[in-house]
Amino acid sequence: MKQAIIITIGDELLIGQVVDTNSAWMAQQLNRWGFEVHAIVSVHDDAEQIVNALDDAVQHADLVLLTGGLGPTKDDITKHTLCRYFGAELVYRQDIREHLEQLYANRPDVLNRLTDTQCLFPANATLLRNAVGSAQAMLWEHQSSSFSHHTSTVISMPGVPYEMMWIMEHSVEPLFQASSDITHRTIQVTGIPESALAILIEDWENALPNGIHLAYLPKDGIIRLRLSGYGVPVEMVERERHKLLELLNEHDPNLVVATEDKPIEVLVGEALKHRHLTVATAESCTGGKIAQLLNRHPGSSAFYYGSVVAYDNSVKQHVLGVSLQDLDSFGAVSEPVVRQMADGVRRLLHTDYAIATSGIAGPDGGTPDKPVGTVWIAISTPEETYAQCFQLGKLREQITDRATLKALIWLLKILNK
Repeated sequence: MKQAIIITIGDELLIGQVVDTNSAWMAQQLNRWGFEVHAIVSVHDDAEQIVNALDDAVQHADLVLLTGGLGPTKDDITKHTLCRYFGAELVYRQDIREHLEQLYANRPDVLNRLTDTQCLFPANATLLRNAVGSAQAMLWEHQSSSFSHHTSTVISMPGVPYEMMWIMEHSVEPLFQASSDITHRTIQVTGIPESALAILIEDWENALPNGIHLAYLPKDGIIRLRLSGYGVPVEMVERERHKLLELLNEHDPNLVVATEDKPIEVLVGEALKHRHLTVATAESCTGGKIAQLLNRHPGSSAFYYGSVVAYDNSVKQHVLGVSLQDLDSFGAVSEPVVRQMADGVRRLLHTDYAIATSGIAGPDGGTPDKPVGTVWIAISTPEETYAQCFQLGKLREQITDRATLKALIWLLKILNK
């Protein structure tokens, strides 16, 4: 099985100023191409650290992907470090200059002397085109030593996520054909603790054939069961997946949320779009998080109409039509109020479905009857409005994230029924 190592470069990653989302995305693509990711390494903008990481990587991996440090400023040292490592001289390339002139045709101020240094490219590297940025990717073939036939492909790309993704999809992927050596299948489960789930499927898991492995990936109320086949036919993985689904559905038909490894909001969007249905949201404690997830993916305008973030009671009353008497009698975090919020936004925005949330996210505001973490969620449908109370923890961000996911899972289950 082909091995890959990812090296991300940048001080900002190691001080926590920037979250490394590149590696996770790259690892998914590499798996799809038939590579197993052997390691992911982050290093400072330091020549010695880059060289040490690369030295180690080329001893183990068939493919080494580096991101970061290809900008035109003094702190971007990756290109010069790699030139020294591969004994390369920088040459000025007119084709890169022409690309920059096209890219910044409407921004002549960007075409300055620093940007022009991006036209300097290692003479012994292969250029991999970057159509959406100024830094072009570089490819080298590296033999680990004169006594070894092991050759690594080393590719250095910009760290800007959308540039790296464009290069991977358009310039790197054509170099590698998809392989069936690695197969992943994911089932998303909810409503059962991880330990109880492990006990439920223990006999099936123990009987898995060689080359097929199961991983448990729990997060905020969902457990993703990832079934991975290494060097085995896809049909074997599918057969085990089918057995697992039968086992789960036999125990409780409500356990399985999805049979694809897609975010819940994407599955909700697909279910609405497929049925030509629409949704709106009325959010108090979640503060627009549900809306953000629903509209973050392309095509959401087909099913998502909008949101009212009704944090203050006056907004609940005057915009969504919540009864002042119910607000006074039951409080904002209550079943009557959240039901009216859902009905109100569905009526206001003329949608088929609506989600509403109202809760106590803390750290203050809790009472013995309604402690921090109490969240009411309602789903308004053309036939009926449903409401349920949840206890979702003690930490503010944890509570709002869990409430957001709970609401979307609940809507998905209603749509699938």
